[in-house]
Formats: sequence, structure tokens, C-alpha cells
Amino acid sequence: MLAYLEGRTSGRLRAEREGLSALDARELSFRTWGSTIVNAAFAYTRPEGNRFNGPGRGAWYCAFEDMTAIAEVGFHRTRELRRIGVFEDEAVYQTYLADFIGRFRDARTENAKTALPPFLQPEPNVAYPAGQQLAERLRSLDPPARGLVYPSARRPGGTCLVAFHPQVVQDVRPGARWRFVWDGSPDFTVKQDVDG
Repeated sequence: MLAYLEGRTSGRLRAEREGLSALDARELSFRTWGSTIVNAAFAYTRPEGNRFNGPGRGAWYCAFEDMTAIAEVGFHRTRELRRIGVFEDEAVYQTYLADFIGRFRDARTENAKTALPPFLQPEPNVAYPAGQQLAERLRSLDPPARGLVYPSARRPGGTCLVAFHPQVVQDVRPGARWRFVWDGSPDFTVKQDVDG
């Protein structure tokens, strides 16, 4: 009964079975370790989307180094806590290491000599619509772009990567675990979780 209930309520399982409005179920990863993690990244979306994906199709977001991933995750969790007006929270995040196949576009040169383009701006209300349009354009190329390497908006000098297609995310394996704590303010502390 629990398996049936999970199957009816899990966005990932529904996406694997039926797909999403902008994601065909045949694109998803199956029968490899980590496939559920990859599929979840593409199945669970926000109503407003994220920097390089709209509400109908997720993407795999990652960083080249843990400290950049921590800055990105911390920003987004703090943003959610701000929405509900409560800054009391504790969460453990598992990092995952992955390999990627194919050539990725590189947006790090976009801001080398000029002002940041809109899709790299730190403000979500500016960056997300521009980034979603860019991602849609890159995915519609022939051949489609695999993803994009871009500078972190949350950690100066940090580098992020977004994969547009589940199949390009390969060899997923666990990395470090990090414990985030919000103790009454938007500022959070983080330390490696060795107990988990």
C-alpha cells in the first residue's frame, strides 16, 4: 500500500512513468546507481522555474567545488525560509559527484570584459526569465547543447554547471554531507556532517 501511495504522489515516479509537460519520460535515466537522483533533478520543478529551467522541466545544477555548492544551496534555502518568515531550520545535504558527457557551452567568458548579462545576474527576478530563454534556445539547437558552465552568482570565483539533459549526467556517487543551521536569522552556519 505504501509503495502504491508513493507511486501516486511522487513527482519523480510520475515523471518516470508519464513524463512532464516539457520532459519525455524516455529521456530519463534508468537502472544505474544514482538514476533516481538524476531523475529527481529533472522531475521536481518550481512554479517559477530556476535559472536555466522553467516549470515544465528541471535540470541538474552543480558546482565545481563544495563551497560554491554550499553558497548556492544556502541562498535558496534561506530564500524559502524568508518566504515563510521563519529562520529556524536545520538540514543535512548530501553532495554528489558526477561526470558529464558531451561539450558544454561556457558562459564564464560572457562577463570577462563586460557587465554581467541578464541571465548571470544575482537577482532571480532578472536572471531566471533571461536564463530560461537562453536554455530553451540552447536546447533547441541542432545538435542541442548539453548544458552550460557559468560563474556562481552566490560565491565570487565559484563555477557552476547546469546539465539540460538527464543522459549527460554520468557516474553519480556520494560526496561529503553538510549540516546547515539557521538559528533565528538569514545567516546560516554550515559544517561537514560526519555523523550521517
